[in-house]
Amino acid sequence: MSADDTVSRRGFLKAASGTAAAAGVAATSGTAAAQSSQEVVVGPGGELVFEPAELFITPGTTVNFVWESDLHNIVVDSQPEGAGWEGTEGGPGDTYDTGHEYSYTFETTGTYEYYCAPHQTSGMVGSITVNESGEDPSASSGGGGGGPPAIPDSAKTLGVATMVGMFSTLGLAYFFMRFGGDYEVDE
Repeated sequence: MSADDTVSRRGFLKAASGTAAAAGVAATSGTAAAQSSQEVVVGPGGELVFEPAELFITPGTTVNFVWESDLHNIVVDSQPEGAGWEGTEGGPGDTYDTGHEYSYTFETTGTYEYYCAPHQTSGMVGSITVNESGEDPSASSGGGGGGPPAIPDSAKTLGVATMVGMFSTLGLAYFFMRFGGDYEVDE
């Protein structure tokens, strides 16, 4: 083994701990940026609908409404107490055309119902439910078809920490197997 091939324990531990920290940050940053915005298409393909008609989001999510056809608006029908959503500017009398965009950030939990004033009788209505899970509560209650259960963030963090611990242990085991425990200098 030449002088260039030597690795100090301190250098190895610095590199291993830096790698473990970077892996932990990379793994947890994916869940932190969860759901920050959603899109609702207004009048897709000229149809008199909102797509999706029902949306489930977490508090703090911004919903961007994008017009794909003409003569539509958003009028708030009902909302949770304390919420201040007013819909598009101008009230039921003002409509907007293709290319218009309108955004609102929903903070208060509960269900918001809205409609397009010129097309409400044609069924152009929608709802947004704001809850902590951002999911349809009726899909996960009983009935069996709601998909797999959600994994809590604490379980994800525990999994990342376990993986970091395993890789650190394997790295140390490799180091001690490769370089042994004899640190005496041969003369």
